[in-house]
Amino acid sequence: MDRYAGSLEEVADGTRQQERHYQLLSALQSLVKELPSSFQQRLSYTTLSDLALALLDGTVFEIVQGLLEIQHLTEKSLYNQRLRLQNEHRVLRQALRQKHQEAQQACRPHNLPVLQVAQQRELEAVEHRIHEEQRAMDRKIVLELDRKVADQQSTLEKAGVAGFYVTTNPQELMLQMNLLELIRKLQQRGCQAGKASLGLGGRWPPPAAQYDQEGSPVPP
Repeated sequence: MDRYAGSLEEVADGTRQQERHYQLLSALQSLVKELPSSFQQRLSYTTLSDLALALLDGTVFEIVQGLLEIQHLTEKSLYNQRLRLQNEHRVLRQALRQKHQEAQQACRPHNLPVLQVAQQRELEAVEHRIHEEQRAMDRKIVLELDRKVADQQSTLEKAGVAGFYVTTNPQELMLQMNLLELIRKLQQRGCQAGKASLGLGGRWPPPAAQYDQEGSPVPP
């Protein structure tokens, strides 16, 4: 009798899983219609079915939220690092201008042209240093964000999420972004299991640092 009851429970569980899979797949098929046609063609029935299977127990929603939180912390840290560098450069320029003004005020008039030439060379050297330090910081930001994207791709691939693997191909990255958008919309519709929540409010993959017209970094 116990064996019979256990078999019935297994059948019931299997039926519930099939129903859940069908609901997720149906929702995904509906959401895909909102994407550009070029991506609709790439998201086959098999891909969507595999994605629905990966989402059945809600674990993937939790994984993606964790990845997103790490991404936001990384972006905030990199933004603060560049902001500190920019502030250091601002202080350096101010100190140099003050130094030059004081030197000119104390300089004899006939020596002023020579002093100004020397100061111009010093200013150009400082600006070159600032430019190189900013370029180095920007390279560091891009490399760090690229590593974060690769980590995210690898984690989602290991979690069995269809369409995810480590790549830098722009078309594949865009496809992965669309897949994440599908997951986000599923979460918004309450399709995920349990209370798992997904907060994909930011862009994925993370972009390189953005700056305003004056060169100031824009916070993520």
